[in-house]
Amino acid sequence: MALQAGFVGCGNITDTHARAAREAGLGIAAFHGRDLAKAEALAARFGARAFARYQDFLGHRPMDLVVIGSPSALHAEQGIAAAERSLHVLVEKPIDVTLEKGRALVAAAERAGVRLAVLFQDRLKPELVRLRQFVAQGGLGRVLLASARVKWHRPPEYYADSHWRGRIALDGGAALINQGVHTVDLLLWLLGDVTRVKGLAATSLHAIESEDVALALLEFESGASATLEATTAAWPGYPRRVEISGTEGTLVVEGDSVVAAELRQPAPAGLVSAAGEGAVSARTATVADATPHRRMVEDFVRSIETGAAPACDGREGLRSLAVVEAVYRSAREGGLRVG
Repeated sequence: MALQAGFVGCGNITDTHARAAREAGLGIAAFHGRDLAKAEALAARFGARAFARYQDFLGHRPMDLVVIGSPSALHAEQGIAAAERSLHVLVEKPIDVTLEKGRALVAAAERAGVRLAVLFQDRLKPELVRLRQFVAQGGLGRVLLASARVKWHRPPEYYADSHWRGRIALDGGAALINQGVHTVDLLLWLLGDVTRVKGLAATSLHAIESEDVALALLEFESGASATLEATTAAWPGYPRRVEISGTEGTLVVEGDSVVAAELRQPAPAGLVSAAGEGAVSARTATVADATPHRRMVEDFVRSIETGAAPACDGREGLRSLAVVEAVYRSAREGGLRVG
């Protein structure tokens, strides 16, 4: 019998999670969300049960794992409760909004002997996997410098119509911890640990509690440096762009694709795609492709069944949150005035 999954949140991302799980061959067991009507609608679509109370949801059987897509500040609390009921936990990024809470979730999963993973789907996208292998094998030589730009646009209603987006208590921040955190994880996955940061943050356009513009300087343990931009205020919105330069050349990523390679030696076959292929722009709203999430679900199931580490386990999920926390702390402390 296929593993049975329950889903927490019942917003747009939970719809993607449920489609991904169905495509991966999992049973769809139950839904729980703040809005019971949305939970019931999803349950009707997927042939599952809907629950108003979280504890009732956790007690539903058969159910082997939960996929958490609730507001970020609820991830650890809900994940810990699931782990204590012997349920495996797959949580949407970030793992939570503070390291303290994220670490508590990691500890709870380890105590309970259940699997914990964080949905950073870049780690299983085929072109990015090839990129990481190329960098790890020394294809760029010694990496010197990277720049990452997440220049997206979100209209006012993206925040105004949400009870949690852009609110410090539930979102932990905004453009950096929500939109930019995927790219923080990508940089860590490609280049290794960050040892020092300097950050700036501003609320420039949207009527929200936290930042819609964030900038950071990152210093890596390897000696490489990087710049990071994250915003939801850049009209009309552009695909994520990452440039990485080393002693042997430069690679450019747009969206999910390596679109350019200027190297001392010829690029290996399959490293570079047609320009723009796989790049996702924030200009138009479409139903999210569940394929990247399906890969993460499949990887998580393999982890449960074989005991192998998932693509991004809980401890890996803490790394990007540690960088985000440090950037926010640096931004609050301020810099030196000129003149």
